Amino acid sequence: MGRELVRQLVAEGCSIATCDVSVRGLAETRTACEQEGLPQGVRITTHIADVSDESQVLRFRDEAAAQHQTDRIHLLFNNAGIGGGSSMFVNSREEWERTFNICWGGVYLCTRAFLPMLQKADKGHIVNTSSVNGFWAQIGVNIPQTAYSAAKFAVKGFSEALQTDLRLHAPHIRCSVVMPGHIGTGIAANTGKVQAGNDSDKLTPRQIEQARARLKAGGVDAGKMSDADVEEAVRERARRFLAEAPMTAAQAARVILDGVKADRWRILVGEDAHKIDEWVRRSPEEAYDVDFFQRFAVEAGWKVAR
Repeated sequence: MGRELVRQLVAEGCSIATCDVSVRGLAETRTACEQEGLPQGVRITTHIADVSDESQVLRFRDEAAAQHQTDRIHLLFNNAGIGGGSSMFVNSREEWERTFNICWGGVYLCTRAFLPMLQKADKGHIVNTSSVNGFWAQIGVNIPQTAYSAAKFAVKGFSEALQTDLRLHAPHIRCSVVMPGHIGTGIAANTGKVQAGNDSDKLTPRQIEQARARLKAGGVDAGKMSDADVEEAVRERARRFLAEAPMTAAQAARVILDGVKADRWRILVGEDAHKIDEWVRRSPEEAYDVDFFQRFAVEAGWKVAR
């Protein structure tokens, strides 16, 4: 979704400084933009940064300011995110905190770092990507989602609190919180690579072990599967997450940008996101019952991958 946001912003004449944790990801983003032709005067710069590390965030900010020859920005998109750290019991503390520190810490650190540049602009807009998991900490029956959901709840709360903070201290800056449902992106495939520090499609023994645990929790007898079978199951899950999503990344990016243009502070993305919002508000005490998820998945047309 981040690549599509960049591509559509460039198409609308915005100069962009974008960061990623991999050279390949940045190269793909730049290529996607350049293939459609850059509008006159538009500049794209790319930067490697771990948004959970403040020193790297500050370096990214300073590089962007220098390369774009500016001391101000108008739009800040805090969109970095990974999964992982699902269980407090099964997953390591290191993995749990890696997920939390990227999904929440990245939003906080980047907002802190770029706020002075937003203040110097005539108007500005902060766009924070939360998730439906920012108001419903559930992705499937017997599948914990503690780190990601905790982080996305924090992003939502932070963005809501900024409505008052900005109105009092920087009224020319707006903030929107984006809450997508199931969008066809590469997060399922890329999460394992980031968590394991493994950019290969070949899984490490630790990744295979974790995949077996997830399959077992989903009711699959993974003990009878070879390592190759487990790898194929992981690839198939990532393929289905991308291919069977009810909304593409390009469609989601358009909804987000239209919401920002309309100065909407709360942007739900996807019909499933609207449905979840309605269901959880209507029956909050039942939101984590097993049959609640099963009924909702049928209603929303979700195809749940194990």
